[in-house]
Amino acid sequence: MRRYVFTSIRMALVTLVVLGLVYPLIVTGVAQVAFPAQANGSLITSASGTVVGSALIGQRFTDAKYFDGRPSAAGADGYDASASGASNLGPTSRVLVDRVRTGVAAAVSEDPGLSAGSVPVDMVTASGSGLDPDITLANAYAQVARVARARSLPEATVRGIVDTQAIGRQFGVLGEPRVNVLLLNMALDAAK
Repeated sequence: MRRYVFTSIRMALVTLVVLGLVYPLIVTGVAQVAFPAQANGSLITSASGTVVGSALIGQRFTDAKYFDGRPSAAGADGYDASASGASNLGPTSRVLVDRVRTGVAAAVSEDPGLSAGSVPVDMVTASGSGLDPDITLANAYAQVARVARARSLPEATVRGIVDTQAIGRQFGVLGEPRVNVLLLNMALDAAK
């Protein structure tokens, strides 16, 4: 009986060292060599070298001269990476319906060129993670007039910047064409 106890203790220690120490170190080392940017969070730096965000996590932009990301359900005030997750509100939820109506009304009031029927769905609904860094091209195009006015730029110039930042469907078939909001806003700032 004692022999089995010591064998199981040795096996537990070997498993702990191999799976809890050696394997994670190997995976981390391979990731740092093969994919260093992704392994370190896909961080984006400004021209001055300061980290301004991650290409993988959305953030709030409140100035009218910037494109807005999707609404966030992460945390009480949104965009809280430690509380990522969906709102879990279904299509029959009164709270969700009211939230969407309020979002549509706000979008239409910000840009009189929009009508209630032309507001893109990702402009008024949160993503599954609540931290989606991308918006659809329809959402970006719907914001072009507002951003162009705030920056005193021609709409064609702002739309051209959106087009240069567009990302196609993954593998050519999955998802919708989209644009990363942080990268788009940085491209706008660089276009001055």
